[in-house]
Amino acid sequence: MSLVIRDFRGSDADAVNRLALAAFEEFRTAYSDWGAMAANISKMSTLASVGELIVAESLGNIVGAVTYVAPHRPKAPFFDSAWPIVRMLAVDPKYRDKGVGAALMHECVQRAKRDRANVLALHSSPIMTAALAMYRNMGFAFHSDGTPVYGVPTAVYVMQL
Repeated sequence: MSLVIRDFRGSDADAVNRLALAAFEEFRTAYSDWGAMAANISKMSTLASVGELIVAESLGNIVGAVTYVAPHRPKAPFFDSAWPIVRMLAVDPKYRDKGVGAALMHECVQRAKRDRANVLALHSSPIMTAALAMYRNMGFAFHSDGTPVYGVPTAVYVMQL
C-alpha cells in the first residue's frame, strides 16, 4: 500500500473529522454518553490549532490522522507540560493492520526527537486493545492513571527517547 505521511491542510478537515468518527465507532457502547463523545471526536481537525495534525494519505484518501503536541504547548494537566504528547490517533477501520498507525506514531517520535525531548507521552484506554499493543511494542510503558472519559478509564503511557 502506498502511504504518504504529511501535515494536515485546511482542506482535509471534513475527511479527518469523518475518519475520526469512523475510527471510534466500534467503541460507542463503552462510553456513557456516546453523543457527547462523538461530538468531540468529530471535531478532530480543530486539534490543528493546538498541535501538529499529521495525516496518512493513500491514493488521495485520508486513511489515518494523529496530533503531535510539542513540549510546553497547552495540554491536559495529567501530562508534564515539558513532555511532547500524542493525541487522538485515528485509523480508518478499512486500513487497519496495514501499518498506518505505526507510520503516524513513527512520525510523532521523529518530531519529539526533533524537539530534543527525552520522552513522548500519550493517554489511552484499555478498550483500545490494538492501539495499546502497538504502543507497548513501540516501547511505551504505563506511567499513571488518567481521568476517565465518559465512563471509560484511561492511563498515561510514556516512551523514553
